[in-house]
Amino acid sequence: MTPTLLRIATRKSALALWQAEHVAAELRAVHRGLIVDLVPLSTRGDEILDQPLATIGGKGLFLKELEVAMLEGRADLAVHSLKDVPAELEPGFALPAILPRADAADAFVSNDYADLAALPLGARVGTSSLRRQAQLRAVRPDLTLLDLRGNVGTRLAKLDAGHYDAILLACAGLERLGLASRIRNRLAAPDWLPAPGQAAIAIEARSDRPEVLALLSALDDAQTRLAVTAERSMNQALGGSCTVPVGAWCTVTERGLHLRGMVGDVSSGRLLQAQAEAEGDQAEALGKQVAQALFDLGAGALLGR
Repeated sequence: MTPTLLRIATRKSALALWQAEHVAAELRAVHRGLIVDLVPLSTRGDEILDQPLATIGGKGLFLKELEVAMLEGRADLAVHSLKDVPAELEPGFALPAILPRADAADAFVSNDYADLAALPLGARVGTSSLRRQAQLRAVRPDLTLLDLRGNVGTRLAKLDAGHYDAILLACAGLERLGLASRIRNRLAAPDWLPAPGQAAIAIEARSDRPEVLALLSALDDAQTRLAVTAERSMNQALGGSCTVPVGAWCTVTERGLHLRGMVGDVSSGRLLQAQAEAEGDQAEALGKQVAQALFDLGAGALLGR
């Protein structure tokens, strides 16, 4: 029996609520008469802000409470930033829809400086992402890198209060919140790699609810799914999580897929990069191929393997 009501489990941050509302609007547009409600929840990842994610369990902390809500029947689906979703889902869950990707670049945000090159020696840059830290260290080893947690508004407030000379955020998040004017400079591929799946919104649901999966699959974007499947396959093959600096960027063209991958070292700024191409139906294999190329370059030592 086709459901007439869908409940979306979501985090309470402004960006998470925007994404959930966006998915709700898309579902209502595609399925006329469908009622979609939001179920805002607090997660451990949102509550523990005084420690880096890498030391308290990784980005999966943003998912756990939402998955529990689905298991207990309090919600039918959850909406996530795909870059926060572990490469391997918990058993019993699926990603029936990945929405069209937005701008996947990172944003250089500063009140006083136009870009990375303009920062003075030793300038304070805030980011909690090891991937961003490694790439910063590679281009500006002199910078003072400081941890930065909290939602987008909190991070911008810390910058405005003078705690940092600049911070790095995701362009997509700022644009979705109407804050694109804060972007001073885009850090984009191929010179700067985003997180696997960055700027894509993912919908998660229980795999044992085919009637719900069928409704959600109408929002799936085939081209985005191909690209992020290659990126996430590479990340999984590397054993990647937010505890290691991994970047990936896959483009989809008429000729097929092109994937560029990176593994970095935060302390030295050493970056290992590899790339490969494949047919459109070989996304998962392409990810594994680039991961192996990175291992061949010595990524195992940087990943602690």
